[in-house]
Amino acid sequence: MARASQDAAAGAEARRLFVFSGGFLTQPRIRRILTLSGYDVHLGKPAGPEDRIGVWGRSPTAPRGEAVGGWTGAPVVRVEDAFLRSVRPGRDGGAPPLGLLIDDLGVHFDSSKASRLERILAADPLDDGAILARARDGIERLKAAHLSKYNAFDPGLAVPEPGYVLVIDQTQGDSSIEWGGASASTFREMLVFAQEEHPGARIVIKTHPETVAGRRPGHYGEGHAHGRISLLDAPVSPWKLMEGAVGVYTVSSQMGFEAILAGHRPRVFGQPFYAGWGLTADENPVARRERKLTRAQLFAAAMILAPAWYDPCRDRLCSFEEAVDQLEAEVRAFREDRGGHVAVGMRLWKRPQLQKVFGRERPVIFENDPARAVAKARAGGRGLLVWGAADAGVSAAAGEVPLCRVEDGFLRSRGLGAELVPPLSLVADPVGIYYDPARESAFERLVAAGPPPGGEQRAERLIARIARAGLTKYNLDPEPLPELPAGHRILVPGQVEDDASVRLGAGREHTNLALLERVRAENPGAVVVYKPHPDVEAGLRTGAVPAEAAGRLADVIARRASPATLIEHVDEVWTITSTLGFEALLRGKPVTCLGMPFYAGWGLTRDLFPEPPRRRARPTLAALAHAALIAYPRYVDPVTGLPCPAEVIVDRIARHQIPAAGPASRLLSRLQGLFASHASLWRKGGAS
Repeated sequence: MARASQDAAAGAEARRLFVFSGGFLTQPRIRRILTLSGYDVHLGKPAGPEDRIGVWGRSPTAPRGEAVGGWTGAPVVRVEDAFLRSVRPGRDGGAPPLGLLIDDLGVHFDSSKASRLERILAADPLDDGAILARARDGIERLKAAHLSKYNAFDPGLAVPEPGYVLVIDQTQGDSSIEWGGASASTFREMLVFAQEEHPGARIVIKTHPETVAGRRPGHYGEGHAHGRISLLDAPVSPWKLMEGAVGVYTVSSQMGFEAILAGHRPRVFGQPFYAGWGLTADENPVARRERKLTRAQLFAAAMILAPAWYDPCRDRLCSFEEAVDQLEAEVRAFREDRGGHVAVGMRLWKRPQLQKVFGRERPVIFENDPARAVAKARAGGRGLLVWGAADAGVSAAAGEVPLCRVEDGFLRSRGLGAELVPPLSLVADPVGIYYDPARESAFERLVAAGPPPGGEQRAERLIARIARAGLTKYNLDPEPLPELPAGHRILVPGQVEDDASVRLGAGREHTNLALLERVRAENPGAVVVYKPHPDVEAGLRTGAVPAEAAGRLADVIARRASPATLIEHVDEVWTITSTLGFEALLRGKPVTCLGMPFYAGWGLTRDLFPEPPRRRARPTLAALAHAALIAYPRYVDPVTGLPCPAEVIVDRIARHQIPAAGPASRLLSRLQGLFASHASLWRKGGAS
């Protein structure tokens, strides 16, 4: 049903949906999506006029429900996975589906009668400019992110040299073959046609992943691989495979739909939902399908209007774009972590969160000895994780072992890292690290490449949400804003002076005192508002400015005031490399940088430090924010434990939906606090 219908159903009294297959009862997410779509799942016999029978597509259990419908007169509702599902199939240990097609007319792959999707394709105007723009962006986004229905493939794997004809195999017994007017002989016929219509061309048969896994046989085997015909069973990206093809042949595979989106006019031998609309060359056309559609219209119906998409973190129905946000986060975690990691020299309190973020596919191995860590990584085909710019003694020894540098992201937590509050976002950079301007980082590459289609608009919405909620990196409970004198106000955020971003990114001024002196010298008539760093104020890190000097150089010392509120009440910000400068940019304030933080050097800040020649791109603020807040960090939802997009974390922080730290974390925090206090006393005693 269309999204508007879903919303109406969710708000109305639920219809009872009687089911006769255990999957509806044992798979909570399927049941939840049905509930949110206006159906109350039941066992038993339908009795009321509004009662319905739910069956799974044309599965082996569907006849049970059909039989009950036959003798009770209750209409049958057929349920199927939507066209973006998960990383792996459910039977392969994959997650439950991200969306459903809930069809009260038929099922999309059964061409014997019109389905709800076909009705949309045939009769809906499909002329809404906003929806078609979303469809065009959606097509390009799936291509750019290499997303498909199932996603346990490697976009980095090579495909054959361009110039081949692609023939797509399917598993024997696939319902879309039988109910799409085809049979096993259709596959033999298709291969003959591919050879005859492309004399001399290479034929590449793409084997179905389930066949490769040995679970279900396909229609082609090694006996077909001879002469100019080859089998391809590697888990390559379907989008890369489409790029090199000069022709695409399919019976009813979803890859035929993706071929259309990739710009092909596939040769279709069955009767899938995407055939018959003027976008395919049909060997066996469906007579009733006479309308001519564009790719964007086909996509809008199949991906935006027909499915019920689900947000598993916020437990609600959602838009197509929000479903892609979630799938992208889950697929990214799979692709980056499936080889596994060995983390070197990580502090004990950080390990649980590192395991949550990077250990979903294979548990992270923690090792303090660099040589043993490298050996374990090599032996297990794993990569190495080190914290920040610290070498941890592994860089030289790692050799060909992939190495990522890990750091907190820019929407970190509600609380301080120095107080052992675990981060809600982490970056794992395989190139460098964002705060070291001396060398390239993956962040710089993201900025240079620019956001994907629709990315700037997504970032603009995220910026607006962050500003409305008053969010910053740490989100501490603030004290009231101090009285600010009238005049041109400059906010000067203090920093932790031994922080890596200062050590690596500062210029001549590398202390808070020097920063204040420079600001006062160049702005003698301004109202200078100094905001000490919370870690420094808590006595956990270095960077305190002597009280006399602070009182002389700053007009106001805003100790625990909200950074977001302070930004709103000042005219500009001066900083060395503080993330608060980035937060000021997001709120439209001018920012002057004495160092070279990640957000400087792109034409958006006034830079008093020479920018690296690599930073030649001139992104919009939204494009920079997309790189910093969406594309670069990894997020894990603290409520569900799922990989999630940035928007979920913004909601969690804004609504205080973050579980409290456990006893172990609180104990470690107290011990660290005691250690910091004793260390501070020791330093003072030594200095005297």
